[in-house]
Amino acid sequence: MTKGDETRQAILHRGVEAAYRVGLTGLTIGELASATGMSKSGLYAHFRSKESLQLAVLGQARAEFIDTVVAPALRTPRGEPRMRALFEGWLACDLRQDPGGCLFVKAATELSAQQGPVRDQLVRDHRDLCDVVAQVFRTCVAEGGFRADVDPEQFASDLYGVMLGVNHAHVFMADPLAEERARRAFEALLDAARTPAPAPVR
Repeated sequence: MTKGDETRQAILHRGVEAAYRVGLTGLTIGELASATGMSKSGLYAHFRSKESLQLAVLGQARAEFIDTVVAPALRTPRGEPRMRALFEGWLACDLRQDPGGCLFVKAATELSAQQGPVRDQLVRDHRDLCDVVAQVFRTCVAEGGFRADVDPEQFASDLYGVMLGVNHAHVFMADPLAEERARRAFEALLDAARTPAPAPVR
């Protein structure tokens, strides 16, 4: 990685932190200049527009989520252990004390009624995460732990709903039971998907 690449990555990391505070749509070159102590003209050399900055920060947030949640989960054994690792990493991300909670959920709320490249990329990011969950579920089926008649996309949608719920309960409602409820909901999803144990021989 070149010095320029290192500088850009450091700027984008600060951009992610700023986006937690002001929202992705509130992130401007001026806001990032205040957060980094750099000049607007210096930042303009890296990002020629607000939209370019927002896309780059979204990409950095995506890379950080993959590094801290998805990649570690994919290094765990296939099957249910991998699904549990994915859930634990995702839950830890949702329960972080960053202002506004998960940046991807926060940005989805901000951009729900807008159109454009930033919203399009955010939609792809949300779909990609659902696809990861569905693919991990398929490995659970292949390993024999989950039933083959359970729809992987439905499981992914159900788990996604649980994670959106815990984010809302934790960030907006300050519910002290948010984590416990999310864990119970996750276990219920696993129980519903598991291959039944063989009946005891009599």
